[in-house]
Amino acid sequence: MVPCPGNRWSLVVSGSSRTLHALLCAVLLLSGTDALAQGRRARLSEDLTERLQAGTTEETCVIVPGTQAQIDTLAARHGLRVGKRLKTGAVVAVPAGALSALAADGRLGALSSNYRVQPQMAVTTVAIGADQVWTDGWAPGADGVTGDGIGVAVVDTGIADLPQLRGRIVVSVDFTAASKRSGQKVGKTDCADAGAGVRGNAGDDNGHGTHVAGIIAASGANSKDPTRGVAPGARLINLKVLDANGAGYAADVIDAIDWAIANRDRYGIKVINLSLGGPVLQRCADDPLCQAVERAYRAGLVVVASAGNHGKDAAGTEVFGGITVPGNSPYAITVGALNTKGTAQRSDDVITTYSSRGLTLFDGLIKPDLVAPGNKVVGLLAPGSTLAREHPELVIDTAEGKRLQLSGTSMSAAVVSGATALLLDARALNPLQVRATLQASAEAMPIGLLRAGAGSLNVVAALSAADSEGPPVTVIAGETVSSGGVVFGAITLWGDTTVWGDTAVWGDTAVWGDTTVWGDTTVWGDTAVWGDTAVWGDTTVWGDTTVWGDTTVWGD
Repeated sequence: MVPCPGNRWSLVVSGSSRTLHALLCAVLLLSGTDALAQGRRARLSEDLTERLQAGTTEETCVIVPGTQAQIDTLAARHGLRVGKRLKTGAVVAVPAGALSALAADGRLGALSSNYRVQPQMAVTTVAIGADQVWTDGWAPGADGVTGDGIGVAVVDTGIADLPQLRGRIVVSVDFTAASKRSGQKVGKTDCADAGAGVRGNAGDDNGHGTHVAGIIAASGANSKDPTRGVAPGARLINLKVLDANGAGYAADVIDAIDWAIANRDRYGIKVINLSLGGPVLQRCADDPLCQAVERAYRAGLVVVASAGNHGKDAAGTEVFGGITVPGNSPYAITVGALNTKGTAQRSDDVITTYSSRGLTLFDGLIKPDLVAPGNKVVGLLAPGSTLAREHPELVIDTAEGKRLQLSGTSMSAAVVSGATALLLDARALNPLQVRATLQASAEAMPIGLLRAGAGSLNVVAALSAADSEGPPVTVIAGETVSSGGVVFGAITLWGDTTVWGDTAVWGDTAVWGDTTVWGDTTVWGDTAVWGDTAVWGDTTVWGDTTVWGDTTVWGD
């Protein structure tokens, strides 16, 4: 007897009839839609649920999905004030006492607050092998790879016009500009009608975005300049969503992502970097920022997100489940932070204590996807910025001038965005293939998937993957580095065949388009584990995940 999810019916099926079971459930669900809608309530994010239970007497800002016509109808029905309009909905102000009626509207599926987001604060390009691939001949007959022409959208605090980035910023759009013009202060603008993003100057009055952009694509004085970016030939698309204090709102990030999707061909955008995060308040499928990430993924854009900096509590105790949104999205490549100990050698690298660990809240996904250097990263300094002014201890003198030193998974995400630009410069890959290549070529770390994902980023191995018959073996800073061959993600398993979209995997060899993934230690699915390495043992049940047999895991 197998229940239909979200339904009152159950079906008796055999293990080989799961496809039929799913189809029959769908028919039953459709037949009961009208009856169920009458008593249905919208799914609320945790903070909205708390407000409703507390009987708040204040105006509440809510992100409502729908067409603009539907938004207007909904606003008229419930007396809502429409603020910022999004491609797939709007931010609305719900009057005191009206939240309960809005939640009871059977026409709405899920509601989210316009929650706050913020940045996730010396990596050397030598430590990940990026410096090896910049010049011709890094591999027999190979051309140098710098990310030339690959557009990376930096959704952050803006980018300062510095010499190291001059001529590389192809467009700037400020999604916070309208709020500034209205004279409203941050903290009071979450329901404001911010209008469309404003093109032109989107400078960096905080400093975080410039630092992130530099890690991705700074030209550097020379190849030995420690502030040279991972992909010094990449182009930058500057999308400002955070203010001088590094604060912003989910709706502005959503707006920026949709702008990048709409303008991807015009500016050659292939990658979106999200070195920011907010609280996970609901299932990713219901969260509007996660939904924007999925739209970008389906449009062919690689979305790289920071894991968050919640790997320990105030007492220093390790904490699991701290992945932030949108790093909790199965469609984002989520990156945790490594401490390189200031050396290019990888043998002394450790996961930082602050880097967020999985599983993700509500969905129970394995995250991060991989890790990259992110501790005490020396990068570009935006003159007069908040970080430089309020934290002089972070400003350091180098042979190339004053630089800013920051730590966090923000920096790690930028490293992987740069690595992605290098990959896309060398080969035509879709977002799934990029993820598989980066994971399979990473150096496995013996601390578990929930801390380090597939392992430590290895750019040389990732670029060598297409020409290797097995996991590439590379040399970085004089040390031999082997790839772990671990790949995982949100996929569906049918019998012995693993299918993700149009990609099929059989036997011990996983094939992703032109990319081959190797190894006996392979992870498939949201919480499924196969191979020689067991994550939770042979019979462990984690949350809603049931284990069938010794090695097969069937989750939600």
